[in-house]
Amino acid sequence: MIWRYIGTAAGLSPWFADRVENVGKSFVFYWGKTEQRTAHIVTQRNGVYVKMRWEDEDPQTFFEMRISFNELTREHTLVVTDFAEKGEVEDQKDLWDLQIEALRRQSGM
Repeated sequence: MIWRYIGTAAGLSPWFADRVENVGKSFVFYWGKTEQRTAHIVTQRNGVYVKMRWEDEDPQTFFEMRISFNELTREHTLVVTDFAEKGEVEDQKDLWDLQIEALRRQSGM
């Protein structure tokens, strides 16, 4: 169930941005009336992970959302990996915490 929230434009729209469009191997994210960013899909495995790179950032950076399954507890976990500048790590963590909370509210999990 979580895959559709991280791997599709329709699923990303309610919690990640105001609107998301899938254009080829990219997602275009819209916030408000004027802010827009494009993320290219670097790689993905349906049902498992999606790794993207913001168009306007260093080609060596990426962010990834991965569904991890724990055999012992039989639970799924969403693992987020993102790059941040040295002085922006805490801000980036706070931003992802807010995003994940929005995902929880939207998905009912």
